[in-house]
Amino acid sequence: MLNIVNTPKPPYYAVIFTSLKTDEDNGYKKMSEKMAELVSEQEGFLGFESVRDELGITVSYWRDEESIKKWKSNLEHQKAQKSGKEIWYKRYKIRIAKVERDYEF
Repeated sequence: MLNIVNTPKPPYYAVIFTSLKTDEDNGYKKMSEKMAELVSEQEGFLGFESVRDELGITVSYWRDEESIKKWKSNLEHQKAQKSGKEIWYKRYKIRIAKVERDYEF
């Protein structure tokens, strides 16, 4: 289901994960669903938007940098990160940005 996340009034943070996936699934879909469920339980998590074609882009929104750090250090998330590096991704890049303004139509 496509959805635009309702975020609070800025400032808040965005983590932009851009990736090129390998051709095989190798458990990717199952882990992706598990991470979506787990991240939604994290303190400071505001939501995410994600699309995947050849290039995948997921933007997650966070209340503050501390919440992002806690998610990065989550043990289940670390297992997924390790599998991503070893199995699922040809290449990826992560960017962290402070959102100072947003507009809606």
